[in-house]
Amino acid sequence: MALHNPANPSALWLVRHGESAGNVARDEAERLGHALIGISGRDIDVPLSALGERQSRALGRWIGQLQPQARPSVVLCSPYARAVNTADLLVQAAGLHRPAVELIVDERLREKEFGTLNRLTKHGILQQFPEEAARRGEVGKFYYRPPGGESWCDVILRLRSVLDHVRLQYAGERVLVVAHQVIVLCFRYLLEELDESRILAIDREQEVANCSLTSYELGEVGGRAKLLLRHYNFVAPLEAAGAEVTQEPDVRPA
Repeated sequence: MALHNPANPSALWLVRHGESAGNVARDEAERLGHALIGISGRDIDVPLSALGERQSRALGRWIGQLQPQARPSVVLCSPYARAVNTADLLVQAAGLHRPAVELIVDERLREKEFGTLNRLTKHGILQQFPEEAARRGEVGKFYYRPPGGESWCDVILRLRSVLDHVRLQYAGERVLVVAHQVIVLCFRYLLEELDESRILAIDREQEVANCSLTSYELGEVGGRAKLLLRHYNFVAPLEAAGAEVTQEPDVRPA
């Protein structure tokens, strides 16, 4: 018998957006030793690369092959173009027909804000803001907040309200979230009740791949209903479709 808990969705899936033009530009800037990543306009408007579009469709086709009762019934996504594009392509390829499947943009799922360090490479940060590089080293990645930006703790604070919203509005639903690398990691921190050292160890182990799937299913631990991790950084749908797996960090300090 399926475990029932009115305070939880039956499943929560987390997907990082497909490869973006920003990912490609960042990789090139780091390779050439440039201080600035070569993209223009707002970070929110950076689109998917052609490969990112293929990755999004590949994951969508895999989801579309699941039994109807196993597919997402609600899709939440970051307002950033690369996440919205991923969600749109995925929903189309999966055949998740609207309005039966809601697609909702939620600003709380946006990328971590990097303030004055946005679009700088590691070399650029050391060159232009050496005092910030030193402060980050002292404070640590989890608590460090760049000028005008956010710490991981700030992101976690807004995700706490997202989880409350999901539990209130989508109990019993299968919820898919399309967002960013740091969002996937911060959800893990919350759902698995981790601490600073454990989540940073997970972060160091590997990058969250573009269009990888991290999934939780409702289960039971010690008599308490809980969302339990089933997959992390699952990329088999991309590999099966012949879509290259990419893991470049977003446009941010490494």
